[in-house]
This record gives sequence, structure tokens and C-alpha cells, in this order.
Amino acid sequence: MPRDEFSGANILVVGGAGFVGSNLVHRLLPQGPRSIYVVDNLLSSEVENVPVSPVVHFTLGSIAEDRVLENLPRDLDFVFHLACYHGNQSSIVDPIADHDNNTITTLKLFDRLRSFGSLKKVVYAAAGCAVAEKTFGEATATQEDAPLSLYHDSPYSISKIIGELYSNYYFRRHGLPVVRTRFQNVYGPREILGAGRWRGTVHTVWRNVTPSFIWKALHREALPLENGGIASRDFVYVEDLAEGLHKAALHGAPGEVYNLASGAETRIRDLADMINELTGNDRPVDLKPARDWDRSGTRYGSTEKSERLLGFKAGIPVREGLRRTIEWTRSNHDLIARCIARHRYFIERTA
Repeated sequence: MPRDEFSGANILVVGGAGFVGSNLVHRLLPQGPRSIYVVDNLLSSEVENVPVSPVVHFTLGSIAEDRVLENLPRDLDFVFHLACYHGNQSSIVDPIADHDNNTITTLKLFDRLRSFGSLKKVVYAAAGCAVAEKTFGEATATQEDAPLSLYHDSPYSISKIIGELYSNYYFRRHGLPVVRTRFQNVYGPREILGAGRWRGTVHTVWRNVTPSFIWKALHREALPLENGGIASRDFVYVEDLAEGLHKAALHGAPGEVYNLASGAETRIRDLADMINELTGNDRPVDLKPARDWDRSGTRYGSTEKSERLLGFKAGIPVREGLRRTIEWTRSNHDLIARCIARHRYFIERTA
């Protein structure tokens, strides 16, 4: 991989032990950075995801903690703010925890960074679901300038929009060079079921649909399909997304927003069928009622702007990405099993 502006750079990855953050750190290392500072409180992540390297410096804690903020090096070149209170369901169970880990983290980080004169770019991880049309009808590609509703399905979605508003405020008021990137449904290696601490819901374990389906299929369990699996999503492989973050930091314009998407719509029923086929799981799917909170039935993201202005195009088709993720899951079975088992007591008490 050729080196670029990250060569010799000081980089901060907030949430760098998480699923997306750790894949980004692994991608940045070959670029020859001087230092990569990883901050993570391990609320929904595992330290095993952080690569061991003399370049990587890990701090255990929340970016909202004053001691962590005060110890940030002032000569940072790039910042990636990827920390969040993982998932819609967890935020519904505990909106206050979502606020503390999504909204306050963003505000305090941006307020601290506004006086850092060396920054070239701050990349904020926003959520495509927060602006997607709420429909179960025919989906159209969600553009970056899609209208924003004042009615949201979860505190997670609300906090992600607030993060975008703070991004724009600190850019306009203080010149903080924030670029917003809207993630679609990211999947792939290093998304560990049960990672981190119990957060009051079984979705501490059963997170995004792809790793949950893969784990269940590998154990010959029926895959649960809410509402017949008619919902659709834009599934983007995590290594593609890490490349998109990389390109956003190099080429994104401060104050702008870009979709990091595949541009392909995949129905959840089709996802289940592919996973069952690839894993050899012959159990029939388990049809469930629709989720009572979720009105975002069908959606996928437009790729036109990010292709044209960032030079980003996702390259891994869903089937190939699933094959790679299944292989990684098999190779890391024991780690995942330990993380799931950590929460068994709480799961049994809430069953």
C-alpha cells in the first residue's frame, strides 16, 4: 500500500478498540504514521482488537473524561471520532447511557480540539439510518442532502444527528475541520458478539444482524426473521468502510458529509439465505413479528457524492464479504464464545 499524508502523522482514533475503529487502525499502520493514539473505554469492545505495535498507544477510558482529554497530544494531525453507545436497542433500554456515550463524548471532544492548531482533519462517524426515509415501500438511494425528520426511532439515531449538528457548529464557529461520514450497515471481521460490558439488554450480545446470523448459522440454529425479512439494508464490508474513512480524512471537505455505502440494497431474507448457504445451515428460518420501534424498513445509500469527491467505491460484494466474515468467525470462535458467556447470568435473568 503506497504511503500518503498519514506518513509521519500523529493520529487519534476514539473508539479504536471497537469493530470499525480497530479495522481502521490496522489499515493506517502500513501508512507509516508516527503515532496512533487509541482511546476506548471498552464498554462495547475488546482490547484484543487493538494491534500490538510500538506506534500504537492505548488509553483505557472515555473521551469524555477530563483526564483523558487533558492528556491528548496537541500536535495531532488527524482525529477519527468513532466511539458510540452501540446500537439502537441498547439506546432504547438506556437513553441516559446513550447520551453520556454518544452526545457528551462528541461535545467534549470537539470543544477540546478547537484549540489544536495542527489538525488537518477530524472525521466524525454519523449514521445513515438517521436520515433514511422511514418506509417499507420501494427504496430509493438516500442522498446526503435528504430531508431530516424530527421524529426518530431511537436515542442512538437522535444522538448521531446531534453529533452532526455539533460538527457543523464547531466548523463554522471555531474552524474545526470536521468531515462527517454516514455509515450504512457495516459488517465484517472484529465485530465480536458480547464484546464489552452488560448494557441492560440481550443486544449486548446479539448486535448487528450479520454477526448474529453467522454465529447462529454456524451453530445450526434457525435464523430469526422479523417481519418476514422484508426489510432491506445497505451492507458495506468493514475494510471498504475503513478505506472510506481514510479517503474522507485525505479528501473530504470540512463542513461536508459523505455516505460510506455500497449502494446495493439487500433484503434481510436474502442475507439469511446467503449465510445459511455459505455455512451449510439447513435449519428453516424462524419468522418473528416486526420490531415495534423500527419504522425504517427499506433503505440504501447513494454513492455518487463519495465516488465523485472522495474517490471512494466499495469493492467487496456482500457474498464475498460474508464468506470472509464467516471464516474470521470460525477462526475466532473461542474469543466470541467467551464474550457471549460473560453475559449468560444477565441473559438468564432477563429471559
